[in-house]
Amino acid sequence: MAPKSSAGSTVVKKWREHPPSSYSLKIHSFSQLEKSIAFSDQKYQSRFFSSGGYNWRLIVYPKGNEKDNGSGFISMYVEIDSNNLNEVFAELRFYIYNKKENKYFTTIQDSDVGVNRFNALKTVWGLQQVLPYGTFNNPRNGYIFEGDQCEFGVDVIVVPPLTNWEILSFNEKLHTPKFSWTVENFSQLTENTYTSNSFLMGEKEWVLSLYPKGNSRTGGKWLSLYLQLADSDTLKADEKIFTQANLRVLDPLGSNHIERKLNHWHKEENLGWGWYRFLSLDELRKSYLDKEDALNVEIQFEVVSATIYSPII
Repeated sequence: MAPKSSAGSTVVKKWREHPPSSYSLKIHSFSQLEKSIAFSDQKYQSRFFSSGGYNWRLIVYPKGNEKDNGSGFISMYVEIDSNNLNEVFAELRFYIYNKKENKYFTTIQDSDVGVNRFNALKTVWGLQQVLPYGTFNNPRNGYIFEGDQCEFGVDVIVVPPLTNWEILSFNEKLHTPKFSWTVENFSQLTENTYTSNSFLMGEKEWVLSLYPKGNSRTGGKWLSLYLQLADSDTLKADEKIFTQANLRVLDPLGSNHIERKLNHWHKEENLGWGWYRFLSLDELRKSYLDKEDALNVEIQFEVVSATIYSPII
């Protein structure tokens, strides 16, 4: 298979002091290397090395890869072990050491797709024009040093598989979107707060909480009403649930319900939401208790979110 170079990409060239992290190929006689490649399809292939859990080899064309428009340049490629049949994404960075600068000339392929896709059909990717051959082979430029030595290198940065993710959905077609609660003998209630039976909505258990004389901020003149997650259910760390619902105190005559629109993200540190001044007690006693002294509360859900996410390590 012919080596592959990415179309629709540009090459970023710069200097770096740090040596290559994945593999270094040092040549003690570049002129002898040029002679030897006549017997190996004009290229030198390194031994396999490991990076990112896979085996690779560095391929250098000292006189350029003519089959890939690399004539007159140093061409460099990376090949994945053909025994690997998995699809692997990797970023490639090629290096040529310059003794005069005491730095590495670095070429990075800035591809439209960001990384190269290696698989059983495409095992080789690289750059056909890393550095002009004339520039490289002139000892005055520093790439050939101490007689006839040189050094090539590569970083193979394997993109790990996706392990952290979440899928957020909003359920707008709830099977039983309404929950009703009758608070009996309202005028005789003595506790500060009362809680409804739990009910399932979405994938969580919920309750309604009612303060018949209001919470500490109302001065005993208002009914406080809240939706909150039931004690039997919990949220995981950083989990949140969105609810959109209509919370009502029903008019026994059925014509003038008191309704509040609830839109809230329930989080671990704030599981409930509602109104501490939902309805004044004077108005409640006047119009919203039925003949049996019962208060009828209702909540009707429009949207409940659900999130599936990867485990947190």
